[in-house]
Parts: sequence; C-alpha cells; structure tokens
Amino acid sequence: MRSAHWPELPVVARRDAAWCLRTNHWCAHRGVRAVFALASRLGDGIAWYALMAGMVLFDGWHGLFAAAHLAATGLVALGLYRTLKRWTKRPRPCASDARIRAWVAPLDEFSFPSGHTLHAVAFTLVALAHYPSLAWVLLPFAATVAASRDVLGLHYPSDVLAATAIGTSIAAAALWLVPGVTLL
Repeated sequence: MRSAHWPELPVVARRDAAWCLRTNHWCAHRGVRAVFALASRLGDGIAWYALMAGMVLFDGWHGLFAAAHLAATGLVALGLYRTLKRWTKRPRPCASDARIRAWVAPLDEFSFPSGHTLHAVAFTLVALAHYPSLAWVLLPFAATVAASRDVLGLHYPSDVLAATAIGTSIAAAALWLVPGVTLL
C-alpha cells in the first residue's frame, strides 16, 4: 500500500523516510544511477564470489582458508538476514511511498535489514582480517554498496544502519571463532 502520510509516523520514521526520498532523487542523474546500480549488482554476490576465487587463485592454501572463512560467514549472514526479513516484513520505501522510485529491481519483497549491506560489512571485515592490504578497495566498495540501497529506493537509512551493526556483529563472531585471525 502506497502512502505519504508521514505525520502519523514517529519522528524517527518520518526522518528515515524523508532522507530516503531526498537521496532517491540523486538517481535522476544518469552517472549517479550507473555507479549505484553497478555497486548494487556487484553486491548481489558477484564481487564476493570473485574475491573468494581470487583468494584461492593468488594465495593457495591460505587463500582457500580465507575463502572458506568468508563462505561460512556468508552462510550465517544469509540465515540471519532471511530470518529477520520474514520476521519484520517491513515494506520497502518504494512500496510505501509513490514518490520513491526503485531504480533497480529488488531481490525480495521486504526492506529490513539490508542484505547487501549486512553481507558487504561482514565480508569486508573478515576479508580484511586475512588481507589488510585490500582495505583501499573493500572499504569504499562496501560503503558504496551500503549507500546504494538507500539511493536506489530499496531501503531506508535505518535498514542500512541496522545491517551495518548486524554485519559487524557477525564478522566479530566469525573472527572470534577462528584463532589467529583478527583485525587488530
């Protein structure tokens, strides 16, 4: 159901929706839309699968261990993400407000949390524990994937912030469980 009746929403929800509406218009510019659509597409999994394959190809057994660590982290993240989506059933901004356009097709029906962001954060942190030298590419990429979710009209900022916290927690647990692998 599409609605723009923000006055009945709590202040935080109104600000969340207003921010999403404001950033969504950035995609009216073709170049902006292209950057965020590409980041979104790569964040579907392509970039992470390529990263894991590259780890194995370029670093042998250590790369295989790191890729397996990322894969296990990804499976946990996927399970939690799917559970939260089914439990919260928060409509996407583009489904809640006719003024917000989905600039790319969503992968599923619900908004909370952002799976792209959750995975980008979890994968980036675990990957950096194994290969800190990749920070120059992984940190900006993860940030762009996270920003794309709001700008493309698929998530509210709170979906992205919550996913960042959840992804960080999953990565922290994944790093804690594997002796000798740490970000510090």
